[in-house]
Amino acid sequence: MNLTEKLIKSHLSSGEMIVSKPIYINIDQTLTQDVTGVMSYNSFLEMNVENVKTKSISYIDHNLLCTDYRTSDDHLFLESVAKKYGIYFSKAGNGICHSLHLSRFTKVGDTLIGTDSHTPMAGAVGMFSIGSGGVDVALAMAGKSIRINMPEVININLTGTLRSGVNAKDISLYMLSKFSVKGGVNKVFEYSGEGIKSLSIFERGTIANLGTEMGATTSIFPTDEITYKFFKAQKRLGDFKYINADKDAKYSEIINIDLNKIKPMVALPHSPDNVKKIEEIKNLKIDQIFIGSCTNSSYTDIKKVWQILKDKKINKNLSLHIAVGTKTIYMQLLEEGIVFDLIKSGARFTESACGACNGIGLSPKSGGISLRTTNRNFKGRSGTIDAKVCLVSPETAAVSAIYGYLKSPEEYDEIYKLENIKEPENYLIDDSEIIKPLLKEDRDKIKIYRTENIQKLPLNKKINDSYKLNLSIKLGDNISTDDISPTSANLSALRSNISELSKYSFMRIDDKFYNRSKELGESIILAGENYGQGSSREHAAINIMYLGIKIVLVKSIARIHKNNLINHGVIPMIFKNPEDYNLINMNTKIEIKNILNSMEANLGKIKLLDSGKEIYIKFDLNSDEIEILKSGGLINYIKRMD
Repeated sequence: MNLTEKLIKSHLSSGEMIVSKPIYINIDQTLTQDVTGVMSYNSFLEMNVENVKTKSISYIDHNLLCTDYRTSDDHLFLESVAKKYGIYFSKAGNGICHSLHLSRFTKVGDTLIGTDSHTPMAGAVGMFSIGSGGVDVALAMAGKSIRINMPEVININLTGTLRSGVNAKDISLYMLSKFSVKGGVNKVFEYSGEGIKSLSIFERGTIANLGTEMGATTSIFPTDEITYKFFKAQKRLGDFKYINADKDAKYSEIINIDLNKIKPMVALPHSPDNVKKIEEIKNLKIDQIFIGSCTNSSYTDIKKVWQILKDKKINKNLSLHIAVGTKTIYMQLLEEGIVFDLIKSGARFTESACGACNGIGLSPKSGGISLRTTNRNFKGRSGTIDAKVCLVSPETAAVSAIYGYLKSPEEYDEIYKLENIKEPENYLIDDSEIIKPLLKEDRDKIKIYRTENIQKLPLNKKINDSYKLNLSIKLGDNISTDDISPTSANLSALRSNISELSKYSFMRIDDKFYNRSKELGESIILAGENYGQGSSREHAAINIMYLGIKIVLVKSIARIHKNNLINHGVIPMIFKNPEDYNLINMNTKIEIKNILNSMEANLGKIKLLDSGKEIYIKFDLNSDEIEILKSGGLINYIKRMD
């Protein structure tokens, strides 16, 4: 068996391990973050469970920019829920959930589900870790098994070693250039080969993290001496063991990558798969640089930047911002004088949080070009709708900071003289900002903190067997959850208030969407390929459900968003013939009958009432997903079953 199959088999609750068939797996750990966590815990509260059944951690890391009371109130709500139900609570400023979880909570061979699409970063240490919507995570916390489709397993065999100035980020960008943002859907990328031995755990984490941008279910690495040293440095050897694929393991495909041949890469606007070799890009002037996020904010990442910038000044025509992944790594870099030297070079440090990565703080100037070590560069994600964000490695960012334009580290003469930076033999350990679960007698005294901005989860009603619907919006390809439910400091403050947050749905694409949807009462969304890519942001499904969207009709759809739509009772439909998308416009009214039987048969018909034409659609739903939709969503389904 390959490693993925071993981990799934050891956690299999029901179903057959046949590719694309539905299976249920038991979950050992959950994580939530503040923006998506509120709705997840609202779902959990609906389940009337006395305490969590998994090792669960609630992180405050996405929006620490409290422009008024609402974000602070949300944080207090999350803290009160954690104390009430036996959940670890990581306070604001303690660090980014994926970086912290990798360091302090991962356990080799366990399963992890999180309300953040980059949860697969824990695959760096041999965990089967997946991102999902809040209802699924709530279900796991309640002790229920989680449904996924059995993934296809792709073996990525790494040989050789990276040259000086080339980063694990460049490996991921190279893979994105080959697979695209949808090439990993329903796949697991399982890494192997001699090349792994040259990659630190955080470098493996970068690669596993960015598998999400290809739509992968998850990515996973075997464990080895590097993993052993990481857990030893974290003083957590009790959570370590050796796990590997069998020598005769089978894969659906084997892809060989020679690390010696990887070049410094850049993802140009506005998609992570718009990748070029940096040497092909000439004279791209930079206005702003951000080094950080869960993808590239480790000890070695920042220290490599320091090596390049030490005793130098950044270009006077740009600004450089750095966010270290965790508080303890920040403290370690402070002790070593790294932060002092970088500030002397002209860098500005922000809190150990997500922040700029998801448009909360450090938005570029209008039309500005921002070089970032983050994982996404969707249009508007930075907080500036017409900004152009390019994704690069920390080394590329640092060299470009000196020159003021995009420059490959390989063109920087001193890059080959630099020391090979390694992770420390002992990390600074300080878990004082993680509140441990309370004793049962103390939990009983806790009251859940709520204010008028913290609303309960809105629930859908059962679906009808037929609908006549107008379009509320027609969209193109690769629409992200950032497009559906944009984020910013002020919008994130509404994460627990769906009636208000829904007003901003699709605001960057069509500012009339909200009013149009309200006027129609019930409607349908039409979109192209890879609809709902990107973040696991459940609000992208909840908001449109709240606005009366009954059906989303697409050419293809991203895994997590499809799951979220089902969990909230919105029917995802797929064109049997993608060309039929062109037959429908904003004035088209559609009629669909016999939905329940059509879902069972995975084939239905839509009638276009203006032309009388009929088009075929499919659903690709398993029997449980059909029952969830019939109930109007997962919470209703669970209540019905109970």
